[in-house]
Amino acid sequence: MPTLQFGDDLFPIIAGPCVIESEEHTLRMAAALARIADNLGVDIIFKTSFDKANRTSAGGYRGIDLDSAVKVFRRVKAETGLPVLTDVHLPDQPEQLRAEVDVLQIPAFLCRQSDLLQAAAATGLPVNVKKGQFLSPWEIGAVLEKLKAGGANRYAITERGASFGYNNLVVDMRAIPIMQEQGAPVIFDATHSAQLPGSRGDSTGGQREYIPAVARAAVAAGADGLFMEVHDQPDKALSDAATQWPLDKTEALLKGLLALRQTYLEHKIDG
Repeated sequence: MPTLQFGDDLFPIIAGPCVIESEEHTLRMAAALARIADNLGVDIIFKTSFDKANRTSAGGYRGIDLDSAVKVFRRVKAETGLPVLTDVHLPDQPEQLRAEVDVLQIPAFLCRQSDLLQAAAATGLPVNVKKGQFLSPWEIGAVLEKLKAGGANRYAITERGASFGYNNLVVDMRAIPIMQEQGAPVIFDATHSAQLPGSRGDSTGGQREYIPAVARAAVAAGADGLFMEVHDQPDKALSDAATQWPLDKTEALLKGLLALRQTYLEHKIDG
């Protein structure tokens, strides 16, 4: 099961529902994404969080406990063959998950937390760091140094937009080559980049209709992989309902993006 491997012919797709809503739903989503991976001949890493610790409202759905999540992760891997990625929030969680998942992810709001970064790095697993929307792309070098100090040798940075005034994000596509020049593969998060943080008062809104546009722009800019939260009924999702991409439109979108990736490789011009 390849995990976070990059190159001309390696373009990983991190995809899945924002959070574990139930074991049955998670397995159904994983099976559907495994079929898409087979149909398109692409590497999909299944993504879901067991805990969403940064919900806008104290009453927002957060997920399930770690022990219950581990059982779900094991079934996903056994029944679909997909590698699994999940977020960690506390320094003791990476070691607890080391033998259960294939990639650890650092949430955007925690991307500068030294103890968490180094605990994730110490597991030997690949680490995907979501760049905080409050960071400039050139600041990511300090994050990479923390990972290296913890012993990491497989990592990626995920661009997910930058704060643009109140309740809005904007994507600066220059961030992709700027962070690549610092020595990290760069994944583009097409769904969180379409968020309008906190715009609904007690929850985050978004503009799902612009996800294809920003995804195409990121592939054309040379992103090394893609991240997309996917749901079979996004408007009923328990987290990030405004920006999860519909499952029934996922294969078509990815097919077009992979074709664009091939065009990029054939015509790329190094600056």
